[in-house]
Amino acid sequence: MPEHIARFITISGRVQGVGFRPFVYRLAHQHRITGWVRNVDGTVEIHAEGEPAQLQRFSDDLLAEAPPLSAPGALAITDCTSEQAQEFSILDSAASSRAYLNDALSKKADAGSIHLPPDGFVCADCLAELHDPADRRYRYPFINCTQCGPRYTLITALPYDRPNTAMRGFALCVDCRREYENPHDRRFHAEPIACPACGPHLQFVSDDETHEGDEPALAAAVGALRAGKIVAVKGVGGYHLLCSATDDEAVATLRARKARPAKPLAVMFPNLDSLRDAVHVAPELESFLASPQRPIVLLPKRAGTNLSAGIAPGLADVGCLLPYSPLHALLLVDFGGPLVATSGNLSGEPVLTDSAEAQARLAHIADAFLHHDRPIVRPADDPVYRVIAGAPRPLRLGRGSAPLELELPAPLPEPVLALGSHMKNTLCLAWGARAVLSPHIGELDTPRSLDTLAQVAADLQRLYQVRATRLIVDRHSGYGTRRYARDSGLPLSEIWHHHAHASALAWEFPAIEKWIVFAWDGVGLGEDGSLWGGEAFTGVPGHWQHAASLRPFRLPGGDKAGREPWRAAAGLLWETAAAAPFAPEPLHRAWTHGLNSPPSSSAGRLFDAAAALCGTCTHASFEGEGPMRLEAQASMAPRVAGVELPLQRDAQGVWRTDWAPLLPMLGNTARPAVERAACFHRSLARALVEQAQKLREQSGIGAIGLTGGVFQNRMLAEAAIAQLEAAGFAVHLPRRVPVNDAGLSFGQVIEFLHR
Repeated sequence: MPEHIARFITISGRVQGVGFRPFVYRLAHQHRITGWVRNVDGTVEIHAEGEPAQLQRFSDDLLAEAPPLSAPGALAITDCTSEQAQEFSILDSAASSRAYLNDALSKKADAGSIHLPPDGFVCADCLAELHDPADRRYRYPFINCTQCGPRYTLITALPYDRPNTAMRGFALCVDCRREYENPHDRRFHAEPIACPACGPHLQFVSDDETHEGDEPALAAAVGALRAGKIVAVKGVGGYHLLCSATDDEAVATLRARKARPAKPLAVMFPNLDSLRDAVHVAPELESFLASPQRPIVLLPKRAGTNLSAGIAPGLADVGCLLPYSPLHALLLVDFGGPLVATSGNLSGEPVLTDSAEAQARLAHIADAFLHHDRPIVRPADDPVYRVIAGAPRPLRLGRGSAPLELELPAPLPEPVLALGSHMKNTLCLAWGARAVLSPHIGELDTPRSLDTLAQVAADLQRLYQVRATRLIVDRHSGYGTRRYARDSGLPLSEIWHHHAHASALAWEFPAIEKWIVFAWDGVGLGEDGSLWGGEAFTGVPGHWQHAASLRPFRLPGGDKAGREPWRAAAGLLWETAAAAPFAPEPLHRAWTHGLNSPPSSSAGRLFDAAAALCGTCTHASFEGEGPMRLEAQASMAPRVAGVELPLQRDAQGVWRTDWAPLLPMLGNTARPAVERAACFHRSLARALVEQAQKLREQSGIGAIGLTGGVFQNRMLAEAAIAQLEAAGFAVHLPRRVPVNDAGLSFGQVIEFLHR
C-alpha cells in the first residue's frame, strides 16, 4: 500500500487578499491531497496529507503556479501527525493572540509574517462582466473578485476577512454568499464582494439636485462633466477632482478655484488608443500603464494634441493614467474622452476620504459630488513615475504600489519607525529584517497633514502587529515630524538628510562595495549647520564621507527662496559682487548683514536661480516649478556646449565647483532662453563628471550613485549618466524607492542599521 504521510506548510509573503486559499484548495484537489488551509495573521497554513510524490509536486506548484497578484515567500515544511483527513477544506481564519509582537520576537530577523496587499485595479474578467448586459453586475461600480479591487484602503484589522474590512456593514445577499463560499468560484472569499442587491451605491449631490442610485448618479455626473463642471468623485483611496481634459475653460476654472495656477494636472484616459493620440508612449510603457498598480506616468505631449494647454503649462510632459476602478471605467466610457483627475484635497494636504468632510472642504472647488457609501479606511494617493535612462522611476508611492514591503540586509536591534522628511513625507516601519514604506502623505505644513502622519503611523504598527520602540528623525529640528516625535515620548535617533538619501540608493545595489554618491536636492541640514543640497559622498551606509559640493551662497529670505526663485538669483549675483536690480534694497542690506540669509550649497536652489535669470520662472506656485520649466525649455534647444566650471579643494579637503562662470551666460538676454537653459544643464552635468573623476583619483572608487530630487530631472540625469559611462564609471539610479524625499524614511532606516 502506498505510504501516506502528513506535512505542515507555512507560507509567508503576500498571500492574503489575493485568492491564495482557493488556489491552494484547487491545487490540492488536482494533486489528490487531503487536509486543510487557513489564514493566520499574515501567513497561510496548510495541513497536507498524501503520498510523498504527490506532496512534493503539490509543494512545488504552490510557488510555481501562485496567483498573479501574490508574492509568496519560501515554504516552511515540517512533518506532522496525520489527522486522517478524507477531503481538503478551507478553514476559517485564525488570529494570533498577541496584540503586538513582543520585544523578544520583534528582534528576530524573521519576526512579523504579516504582508498587506495593496489596492488592485479592476481585472479583465470583472471588466467583461461590467460591460455585459446579461451579467447581474452589469455596470455595477463596485464589481471585484479575488484578483482585483481595494485592499489596503479598506482593511481595518488582520486576518484579512470581511468583518475586518470596511465592507463589514454590507450583509451579503444569497447570490453573493453562494459565490463567497464556493472554493471553485472566482469570488471565493473576495472580501470586498458586492452586487447591486447588497453592496455600496452612488449618490450625486449638487446645489441644484441630488440623485440616489448608481445609474442616476452616474448620468448626472457625466452630464455635469460634459457641461464643463468640476465633479469631486470618491474613488478607491480618496477623492479626485474631475473635469474635461480638453475644455480650456473647465481646466482654468479648476486651477483658479484650487489656487493651483501652474502645477501639472494628471489626465485619466478611457483606453490606450485615446492615450496614444495625446502623448508619445513606447510599447513597454503601455504594459506598465496597464499593470495592476495603474500608475500615473509622465509622458511627452504630442504636437497638435486636443488636451487643454492648461493641463501642464510650460512643461513637455503630461501625467497619464488609465482607469483602475470600475467606477472610473464607467465614467470614462460614458464621458467618451480624457478627464483631468487631480487629487481631491487642499494644496499640500493628504487626499480627502470622508464624504461629509470632502463636501465641506471642497465646496468652493467642486460644482458637484459623486459620493459612495463604501468607507475608505485610510488615504492612498495615486503613484507617479517618470521614465529616466530607459526605466520608469517612482516619484511618489501610493495606491497600488504601497505599502511597499522591502527586505533589509541584516536584522535591526529593535523595531523602529522612521519619520522621513518635511516635504513629500512618507513613513517607514521596520523590524527584524523587514521594512514597510508607507504611501505618500504629503507636506507637513498643516494640522491635517500632521494628523494623517499620526494615523498612518498608528495604522502601520497595528496592522503589522509591531510596536516601534525607537523613532528615527531628520536632524533638522524644524521639520513637522518633530511634533509627532515629541508627543510619542520614544527615544530618537537623528540621521543627516543627505546620508539618508545616499543609504536608500545604496540599499538597491547590494553588490557595490564602495560608492561615490551625488545627493543633489533642494535643501537639507548639513553636518556644518548650513543648508546642503549639492553634495557628493564616498563610502557606504553608516560611513559616508563628505567629498565634494558646490560653492556655497547665502539665500536671502531663507525658506522663501524655495517659492521665489528670484531670491536665489539675487543671492548668486550678490555673492559675486554683481548687482541684482530686480531685488529690493532692504533685502540686500539684510543679506549683507547676514540676516535671515543662511548659506547653502544646494543644486536645487541653483536651478531656481537659473530659471529666474533666464526669465523662465521668478515666482513658483509649487515646489520645483522653476527647475521643471527650465528643463522643458532646455529640451527644445539644439545641442549646445556647457560652460567649464572651476573645481578646487577647500580648506576641509572638499572639492567645490564654482558656479560663477554661469552667471554671464544666464543673464545674456541676447541669447535665446532655451539655449541658456540647455547650456546650464550641460554645464552641471559636466561639473558632476569632473567631481567624479577627482574622487576616483583619490579613492579608486568607480561606482556612482545619483540621488535626491534634482535627479528627477531627466535631461540632467541622462546627460550625467552618458558622460559618466563614457568616462568608465558604473552609474546607478534608484528604481524601487523614490529618488526624492519620499524615499528618505527608508534611507533613514538603512543608515540607522549600519551605524
